[in-house]
Amino acid sequence: MHRFTWDDLQFFLAVARSGQLSSAARQLRTNHATVSRRIDRLERALSIKLFERNPRGYMLTAVGERLVESAEMIERETASFRNEASTGASQVAGVVRLSTLEGFGNFFLADRLPRFARAHANLSIEMVTIQQIVSLSRREADMSITLTSPRTDFYHYEPITTYRLFMYGTRSYLNSHPPIERREDFLAHRLIGYIEDMIFTPGLDYHREILPGLHASYQSSSIHAQLRATLNGIGLCVLPNFMAASYPELVPLIPGEVFLDRDYWCVCHRDLAATPRIRALTDFIKTEAADAADLFLGHHVGK
Repeated sequence: MHRFTWDDLQFFLAVARSGQLSSAARQLRTNHATVSRRIDRLERALSIKLFERNPRGYMLTAVGERLVESAEMIERETASFRNEASTGASQVAGVVRLSTLEGFGNFFLADRLPRFARAHANLSIEMVTIQQIVSLSRREADMSITLTSPRTDFYHYEPITTYRLFMYGTRSYLNSHPPIERREDFLAHRLIGYIEDMIFTPGLDYHREILPGLHASYQSSSIHAQLRATLNGIGLCVLPNFMAASYPELVPLIPGEVFLDRDYWCVCHRDLAATPRIRALTDFIKTEAADAADLFLGHHVGK
């Protein structure tokens, strides 16, 4: 077996995570030809094929998939060694990629995360708010905010907060449409919601819990687009209280009877849970959510 270096593994990880030479080259600040050459060199050194090349990009072989975890372990240990060598102690540094649901990311965390970033100048933060496009299992994100806690040995999970959702409409819409006194009255109104065959987690399937037969005729994969449609008087929409509370024109409907509770969870791979960067961000998110408990739970709504 020929020799290879840690730099070769960095090229391997960059291609494994992106599946594209060009994306890996941008990340490593080089060109795609260099990336291709380093991957070829690593495969020759190991005498194994790490990737299948096809028109869509580079796909890991079964052997390549097994080597990703070992390479990432070396990556973490190398980063820890560099940090401790430069500071004499562990510090919050490196890169953390956070995958989060759109509502939590854009309507809660986006206003608070800059404060965390200012406190940790050596940490590079990447927040992805389109959760469908990244996979924690494929190590495309370091940690994820989800509605479910995967009960497997591979993951470490911690509860963030419970939050409450209500059915909302604008005052102007409600003044010009049939009154709503019981949940069956929703059937006479246009509903706004997620695209049904694109709902990627059961926790977002609201209508059937409220009343069997409810169906959204205005659908979007974006909770922000649903909010804007509601504010424009298109119809009624199930929204989290922590989002709707910023818009006084939104009225919760039958709030003492019609509401849904959901839980946000923070999930990461078990071997990352104790690293300073993951621990610091997790603690920050949990503290911010605890401080905003009234906003999430909406106990004041309807009172």
